[in-house]
Amino acid sequence: MSQIASRAQLRLSFMRWALFIVPLIMLLGFLSGVVSGSGEDNSWYQMLEKPSFQPPGYLFGIVWTILYCMIGFAFAMIVSARGAKFQILAIILFIVQFILNLLWSPIFFGQHQVTTALYLIILIWTFAVATTYVFSKIRALAAWLMIPYLLWLSFATALNYQIDSLNPDAESLYAPAAKADINEQ
Repeated sequence: MSQIASRAQLRLSFMRWALFIVPLIMLLGFLSGVVSGSGEDNSWYQMLEKPSFQPPGYLFGIVWTILYCMIGFAFAMIVSARGAKFQILAIILFIVQFILNLLWSPIFFGQHQVTTALYLIILIWTFAVATTYVFSKIRALAAWLMIPYLLWLSFATALNYQIDSLNPDAESLYAPAAKADINEQ
């Protein structure tokens, strides 16, 4: 016997998924950045010439926190949309684009591969557009929650492109390790 879930049951299902997915996405995003040494403190990154439209470093942490939260809620909406047409495709697309997203910081900041990171972010953007489109077929709000992410990815792509253009030797720049001043007695 099949029953239709009540609105309260559907809301509860979404909340359970959101309570798991949103913190997980935020944690994985945070770990990707920390492990790769992303940010203004990265000595290699400090050596790069930046474009004029480069925002202040602190803004990246704020923006990514908000974006990860938004895409986490969007994904939770899709995961909790039981029986929705295209749900499996939407889940696969989201996971692929998110894994690619997590790889960007280690490639750019960790391996100093600016050009490879540019190609990767274009691929991320492509998968994110496809994800957003499929989300729109399941839950319109989930697709709308992805729009700021797409806009930021577009901006980040332009930023990555300009850094690549301004620093053709970025991959070969060597940032010396910090020296410790230890006096032996």
